[in-house]
Parts: sequence; structure tokens; C-alpha cells
Amino acid sequence: MKRVPVGLILLFAVCFVGFGDQILPKPIGKYSTAARTNLDNMMVAAFPEWRPKVNPYGRTEDAIRETDKR
Repeated sequence: MKRVPVGLILLFAVCFVGFGDQILPKPIGKYSTAARTNLDNMMVAAFPEWRPKVNPYGRTEDAIRETDKR
């Protein structure tokens, strides 16, 4: 049994998701669009909005308040 290179399968998958809706006929292209939309949503959900644990501008704001009080 012949082995198919994993890189070739990955290349086809990237091409299908990236360009399938433009190159392939409409009935198959809609699956490419759906796959791209699902991948986008998955990536957005994987990295939730980052909020720093500390207030990076807090020290500066405190210094401005102290200067204004004088």
C-alpha cells in the first residue's frame, strides 16, 4: 500500500479552504466557505480577549493626579 505524503494532504487542505470557493464549482465551493468560516470562528474562540492583570497606566494616572493636586 502506497503512503501519501502528509505535506501534500496539508497543501490540498489549505488550498481548498483558502481558494476553493473561487476555483471550484459553486456546489463544492460553498463547503470551502463553510470550512473557512468554521475555522475562523474556532480560532477566535481559542484566543479570548486578553485583559492584563494589572493596570498598566495606573501608576502614570496616579502621578498625574498627584501633580494636579499641587
